[in-house]
Amino acid sequence: MLYTSVTPADKRAALRAALASGELLRFPGAFNPLSARLIGEKGFEGVYISGAVISADLGLPDIGLTTLTEVAGRAAQISRMTDLPTLVDADTGFGEPMNVARTVQQLEDAGVAGLHIEDQVNPKRCGHLDGKAVVDADTAIKRIRAAVAARRDPNLLIMARTDIRALDGLDSAIDRAKALVDAGADAIFPEAMVDLTEFEAVRAAVDVPILANMTEFGKSELFTNRQLADVGVNIVIYPVSLLRLAMGAAERGLDTILAEGSLESRVPEMQTRARLYELLDYQSYGSFDDGVFNFTLDGNRG
Repeated sequence: MLYTSVTPADKRAALRAALASGELLRFPGAFNPLSARLIGEKGFEGVYISGAVISADLGLPDIGLTTLTEVAGRAAQISRMTDLPTLVDADTGFGEPMNVARTVQQLEDAGVAGLHIEDQVNPKRCGHLDGKAVVDADTAIKRIRAAVAARRDPNLLIMARTDIRALDGLDSAIDRAKALVDAGADAIFPEAMVDLTEFEAVRAAVDVPILANMTEFGKSELFTNRQLADVGVNIVIYPVSLLRLAMGAAERGLDTILAEGSLESRVPEMQTRARLYELLDYQSYGSFDDGVFNFTLDGNRG
């Protein structure tokens, strides 16, 4: 009922332990707190909070228009709703090293278990689009050093994302990843790898966990969990997948209203009222007020 009873510190410790296990951790992207609860109920290991999704939720493109306040606010809303560790996209850290430090502490206060900071220039763009630009190695290293120095909980995972593969090739991505680990990064997010051998090469080059981004319509194939685990990937994210599924269903529903004049034909595809109330744990609120949940629902149509 209400929010999770698992503390942020416990979630961070749990994430560290899970990464140490060597098992592949699956982090679907939550587009709101309720979807985060669904991810937990389905048995996944963590929740991802995508900057692209936060931008899209505001009706904005993913080009660095969101603010730290907006990202931290949504991260807090999602993190307090789930027992799972959350990993949030902190873009480029929202400024210079001092801004990066503030970003880390504000996201730490929001209850996340980890965050990643990338080496793109500002304004940044989606990592799977052409025309990206990255900062020099010194600037990227300063961002990560600032992030590591700023955290107060040593278990807060500081992940470094590098986008350099699409510009200068795999060797440059490996060199950048090594430098970021030397700067203190706890994990590496090599963006826009084109095949499994590239993930395998990054895995062999660094001694920290690595993340694979299985975003649809991107540069990477949609590899299976088994394929990723076999090349040593530690975390896989599905950043925009649930939003795409939901918006696709919404668009089809609106088209149905226009074409048929009602949604009767789409009702079997909808989440029922009973299932929604179950996910919300509606019944437990009766422990405070027995007038809150004093009705029954038809599980098929309610």
